Amino acid sequence: MGKVTGFMEFQRLAEASEQPQQRVKHYREFVGHLSDDEAKIQGARCMDCGIPFCMQGCPINNIIPDWNDLVYRQRWREALDTLHSTNNFPEFTGRVCPAPCEAACTLNINNDPVGIKSIEHAIIDKGWEMGWVVSQPPALKTGRRVAVVGSGPAGLACAQQLARAGHGVTVFEKSDRIGGLLRYGIPDFKMEKQHIDRRAEQMRAEGVEFRTGVLVGDIPSASPVSVAAASRLTPEQLLSEFDAVVLAGGAEQPRDLQVPGREFKGIHFAMDFLPLQNKVVAGDTVGNQILATGKHVVVIGGGDTGSDCVGTSNRQGAASVTQFELLPQPPEEENKSITWPYWPLKLRTSSSHEEGCERDWAVSTKRFEGRDGHVTALVACRVEWVRDDKDQMRMIEVPGSEFEIKADLVLFAMGFVAPVGSILDSFGVAKDGRGNARAATEGRGCYATSVPKVFAAGDMRRGQSLVVWAIREGRQCARAVDEFLMGCSDLPR
Repeated sequence: MGKVTGFMEFQRLAEASEQPQQRVKHYREFVGHLSDDEAKIQGARCMDCGIPFCMQGCPINNIIPDWNDLVYRQRWREALDTLHSTNNFPEFTGRVCPAPCEAACTLNINNDPVGIKSIEHAIIDKGWEMGWVVSQPPALKTGRRVAVVGSGPAGLACAQQLARAGHGVTVFEKSDRIGGLLRYGIPDFKMEKQHIDRRAEQMRAEGVEFRTGVLVGDIPSASPVSVAAASRLTPEQLLSEFDAVVLAGGAEQPRDLQVPGREFKGIHFAMDFLPLQNKVVAGDTVGNQILATGKHVVVIGGGDTGSDCVGTSNRQGAASVTQFELLPQPPEEENKSITWPYWPLKLRTSSSHEEGCERDWAVSTKRFEGRDGHVTALVACRVEWVRDDKDQMRMIEVPGSEFEIKADLVLFAMGFVAPVGSILDSFGVAKDGRGNARAATEGRGCYATSVPKVFAAGDMRRGQSLVVWAIREGRQCARAVDEFLMGCSDLPR
């Protein structure tokens, strides 16, 4: 593909980004896309490898070698069409996807992989700049109506595909704006919300109706997830008004940490902290905002959400930021002969870490200390992971390793365990062992739940996952719904 010897002649080029000391002063995106010439050179690095494992590594099976070759040949419009053929929203994935495709790149066996994500980013940004991204309203309407509950990447992808198939689609969102965790979970410095807004305008032109501030089902009773819905709809109302219902909400039930001192003020879930700053950036007036300004912040959890808490805390002017991870520190480089083409376990340093953060691994929180009802310190210990007699990994405390750290603000970023149960319970949908909606992904009737006419996709069905997986499931669910309504479907799977 591209230039046959390109992978030997050219080195991987990272996208230019603003320096940490400057970007922490604002909440805008700070990573630029490649120029046309830079993208051409990066596209030339794509090998004629015969079996493109990158496509296998990509959950939505992007046709990566083809658009790499098209970019190398500067055929940008065709590259955009190829990219859109499998991915409704490459501006989302080109910014926030961890790029499992690059881990699976054949060149990654003994060299730096092709910069697939940066090329994707360049293609879609050029597409918008050139006015090539336009609405695609259907030629014919089917007269069938579908309700999509949840406006995250799964719900948006499902809604767009169904609208283009000619169905009348209404998307219901409990928050005041569409986008789900794209809107209120991912900070603006990683993805500005204009990208969601212009896709919403495209989808409205294609016939999608958005209804925000609408809660479907019962109000969550014991959930920390805030609900700002102005109105409610019952499952019975949706099932009577629509020919099919798709549940595409997020896995919003966060993992808690019940240790002594948990009741102190100043201890919050990440999703009580991050959305408030996104609202402020959007121009909203937020009362009682949780702020890291001048505080010693401890983030518990080493994943992407924890990284987002680090970056937001630094921008708010935290006195210090420390991030703890329960698992051991990964190796700086993976053993490629063992892991390739799968996603490797290795140390990853995010842009937020570069802006200032103390990181520590194999640390378990034992309790919180406080004064006058507010947290002042975190007491932790070091742990080791050993195999027990059943060959299962077990955590044990290292004797004499207990230590204390200052903490004025503690943020739990330990992942999400399941969707908020109220919506599944209100529909009567059967759950799997992890509390997700139970629905198969293969065969006739895939993505269908135990309740007639009700489908589930994205985090609601698979649990906490990546944006790219949500888009994949939304697209596949749309095809399943189209088949259910029409008996067959021309939508891609």
